[in-house]
Amino acid sequence: MRKLETVDAQWLIQQPFTRPSWVIDDLLTAGLSLLVGSPKSGKSWMALKMALCVSTGTPFWDLETHECDVLYLCLEDTKSRVQQRLWKLTDEASPRLHIATAADKITGDLIPQLQDFAKGHPDTRMVIVDTLQMARKASGDNAYAADYSDMNALKRFADERGIAVLCIHHSRKMGDSDVFNTVSGTNGITGAADCTMVLSNLNRSAHRATLSVTGRDVEFQEYKIRMNDCVWELIEKTSREELEEREVPDDVLRVLDFMMTRPIDWQGTTTDLYTQLGLETVSVPAFGKHLAQNRDFLKDRGIAFERTRTREGSIISLRRTDG
Repeated sequence: MRKLETVDAQWLIQQPFTRPSWVIDDLLTAGLSLLVGSPKSGKSWMALKMALCVSTGTPFWDLETHECDVLYLCLEDTKSRVQQRLWKLTDEASPRLHIATAADKITGDLIPQLQDFAKGHPDTRMVIVDTLQMARKASGDNAYAADYSDMNALKRFADERGIAVLCIHHSRKMGDSDVFNTVSGTNGITGAADCTMVLSNLNRSAHRATLSVTGRDVEFQEYKIRMNDCVWELIEKTSREELEEREVPDDVLRVLDFMMTRPIDWQGTTTDLYTQLGLETVSVPAFGKHLAQNRDFLKDRGIAFERTRTREGSIISLRRTDG
């Protein structure tokens, strides 16, 4: 029996913080990542542009890249098709970008093939698998177990080598209010990934989309993008304030709007405020909880929220602090 290898918590607390090993700053770090979207949504165009930028050390959008060798497995394409895409994207590519249109399956010899390539190209820090499904074999095993096993094999390779492995993957047809729930397959796929990027809100006629990103080392972020002559361009990055507001219940936003139109402060019971706002979608207790949970949100936007207990009961006070 192999003994467990442990470290004590105090030793771990005092170790210097290890920063993520970025390949594309604030977007793609070493580890296993997913780039997900519907068929023909432009995932491969985006991935190839990333590969071109990283292999030359040029920015991707306004994000700095760290120049290295890149391996792109174009498993759905021929060399001729890849050539056509390269012609669209650049006049000159770096010899540090290596392309293969065939490889073994994950349950076969793909991992040894990747290890062999990395050994021969020690500056490799990015591998793109396009698409994940083409690198997998149909399995009669439990779907979750098969998904997690394949993803974990890629993750182990990525972690051991300090390489960013980016898998291109499809989204399912059924929509969801949470774009990260649209990833095709079981939770074994997203659960094993360190980072997930989803192309959504695709408007094919306007050539626009949204790229949503979340991960262990990447804060949730959102990019508004458009495709111009086969190149995904950045329109704008959604502000932190807008992202925060999306997480705030509508009843709290109603309070914010209510106070912004008032020249004076407000005081009364939770029920009084609930009635004055004409709320119907939540209960009075839930409304009171939402106010307490989002006190800092209100404070950051110039509204001080306090609750005091009196003989008559619990009284809340709302006060403008923005002058």
